Amino acid sequence: MSRARERPLVVVADDEEDILTLLGVVLRSAGCDVVAAGDGAEALRLAEEHRPDLVVLDVAMPRMDGREATAAIRASEALAGVPVLLISASTSDADRDLALSAGADAFISKPFSPRALAGRVRALLDEP
Repeated sequence: MSRARERPLVVVADDEEDILTLLGVVLRSAGCDVVAAGDGAEALRLAEEHRPDLVVLDVAMPRMDGREATAAIRASEALAGVPVLLISASTSDADRDLALSAGADAFISKPFSPRALAGRVRALLDEP
């Protein structure tokens, strides 16, 4: 976590407003500050601007999907070390493997439990 921040900052992106709202509620409840985006391109721009402690991306989004945004984050010198959690409605091992091969640190399937998401986020942020 950035030393200038008291709470971890997470950029979240999902093109479904309900899921984006749920992600924000869960992450704020887990002690994070949240910056929200509606697609991968906006998430990448916000990540470059805010230098978050974590990025949470839906896989299927317009303009730039979660895998493309993850690859762009990994290619960025400033963002390469930021953990990325990809979320997908797909539960297949092949999709999980594609997400991880794009550079994601973790993958979680929808629907997810808020508790499971919060636990995964804490683990990625290395917090107790």
